[in-house]
Amino acid sequence: MLIEGLKRIIVKTIRHRRKTAILIALAVLLTGIVFYHYATTPVNLDATSETVNISKGSGFFRITEILNDAGLVGNRPFFWVLALGKGVEKHIRAGEYELSGAMTPSAILDKLVRGEIKVYPVLLPEDITVNEVARRLSAFKLIDEKEFTTLATDRSFLASLDIEADSIEGYLYPDTYRLDRSMTTQEILRKFVARFWKEITPEMRKRAKEIGLTETQWITLASIIGKESGNKDEKPLVSAVFHNRLEKGMKLQSDPTAVYVLEQEGVHVKTVLRSHLQSDSPYNTYRISGLPPGPIANPGVDSLRAALYPAKVGYLYFVAKNDGSHAFSTNLAAHNGAVSKYQINRQKN
Repeated sequence: MLIEGLKRIIVKTIRHRRKTAILIALAVLLTGIVFYHYATTPVNLDATSETVNISKGSGFFRITEILNDAGLVGNRPFFWVLALGKGVEKHIRAGEYELSGAMTPSAILDKLVRGEIKVYPVLLPEDITVNEVARRLSAFKLIDEKEFTTLATDRSFLASLDIEADSIEGYLYPDTYRLDRSMTTQEILRKFVARFWKEITPEMRKRAKEIGLTETQWITLASIIGKESGNKDEKPLVSAVFHNRLEKGMKLQSDPTAVYVLEQEGVHVKTVLRSHLQSDSPYNTYRISGLPPGPIANPGVDSLRAALYPAKVGYLYFVAKNDGSHAFSTNLAAHNGAVSKYQINRQKN
């Protein structure tokens, strides 16, 4: 009887364990199905696209909270398990992301790990000034404008960029850049200057020395040429005028130099007036002899080359023809005639 009783107990225990095992297996299977559905189903089709900013130094649980607040998690425990299962919890890159509720949790994690952060294409046109660059970047919230202004004249920072001048003006190469908000102000400036040095060839540096220009003088002259004319074909002619004037000891008398300091102070100058030409600015080439102490803008490669290779002509003057081109003259009488034709008569009309 005792043996029979033990057999019945054993049989019942085995059956109970089987049932428990089956129930556990079913629970695991069901959880797996639910988890798979969670990982591969859009978080919230009704949710709008969200711009999510993950700050540097954010831990994974903090990142989860940021995403959850944006309605992009749905089930935090499942999200944690998914990240752990993919082994990505420590590989999420900081930055600004464009995410949508139409994305699956798995796709969201993949995007965060790939670092597909939101990028801002920023155009720096030729002959833009440092202050204009700062305002343009600030409009995209890409920099701290105060820090930008400080770095622009920080000698140790400039030295780290191989810039021997007193300002970064002239070294921010005009181009379209893809920037993001995870970049620091220093990183952005380094990117611009690296692009500048990429354009400067040993041949160009050698040529500057051959014609007696220091690096700063060369870039300064190029910046004036660029400000005076956006016409690529005219730049060597404008360059010739300035080279000829420097050789003869004549003042350069370039209008953009007379208003540079004013524009750097935030004053928009629509028309250069006689009073501007009489200002005591150290950049005003109507008052100073030779070149200004530094560049007045950030020139492109055409202006940089024109400064090195002026046209072989005897021009000493030029005046705008109001169609994007200029009239060039070799003497003052011819220049006054051109001014009368293209400027004074225009003012009377």
